[in-house]
Amino acid sequence: MDEFSLIERYFRRSGGPGGEGVLLGPGDDAALLAPPAGEQLVMTLDTSIAGRHFPEDLPAFETGHRCLAVNLSDLYAMGARPLWFLLSLTLPRVEEAWLAEFSRGLFALADRAGIELVGGDITRGPLSVAIQATGAVRADRVLRRDGALPGQVLAVGGVPGLGGLGLRHWQAGRRDSFSARHFAAPDLDLTLGQRLAGRAGACIDISDGLLQDLGHVLKASGGLGAVIDTAALPVNEELAALDADDRLALQLSGGDDYRLLFTWPADEPLPEGTVAIGRITGPGPVRLRDPDGTERPADIPGWRHFS
Repeated sequence: MDEFSLIERYFRRSGGPGGEGVLLGPGDDAALLAPPAGEQLVMTLDTSIAGRHFPEDLPAFETGHRCLAVNLSDLYAMGARPLWFLLSLTLPRVEEAWLAEFSRGLFALADRAGIELVGGDITRGPLSVAIQATGAVRADRVLRRDGALPGQVLAVGGVPGLGGLGLRHWQAGRRDSFSARHFAAPDLDLTLGQRLAGRAGACIDISDGLLQDLGHVLKASGGLGAVIDTAALPVNEELAALDADDRLALQLSGGDDYRLLFTWPADEPLPEGTVAIGRITGPGPVRLRDPDGTERPADIPGWRHFS
């Protein structure tokens, strides 16, 4: 089966162009799209390589879901609503059963998120999935990394550490655990980004570890510092069962959470489903406040793409 037959069978959906602003979708030299009036476009691109960004034995359905989820998380971190995505798929060989499940997982999440596949490419080589996703947001509602201010609350939407624990469980063969399922197919909050839009100070998605991603916010906001209350970090049953030091390391440095980390005015109630875990300070280091009230430097590393 050639490239064009694969696209037609697994990635060209019936009914012609669909989705907001889609004038011409897959099947031509390029997509033809109409940007939403009065909104700015938000674009993101992620490449996921088998054996590096996801396990080589990850099932095809979860691979499709996961590879789109990492892009959607970036759009939500900017306060954008998803619109369109392009897919570049590199395959070592044609396995129709794998392609059927991959496209099913991809479109299951795409339909939930309201994002439309508008084109792409398929070629031969080591398994990798590159997705370029586009969303839209009004200029007065954009979320950025550079909006943190001293005194703001530091908060998170969801439980950090599940991605790192899930990878550990996956590698140990415990693939039915909650965290392993979250790692394989991240369970995104599809609404929080737009609920934060125009209201949060700064926002980022936790993909490389809470501390590392917080560092990007603090640097972009002028070199600010932060205090994280370790006792305030939300946990589930799996994390609560771990040794305290192990749990804290996972929650602060584990990647693949795809939860939103944001700053919020101290005098306003937090959005439903989010938890305050600390505060932003003036210039200085990030510190951890232990349950006994003592503070210490935060020196737990996060994910490194080239380490």
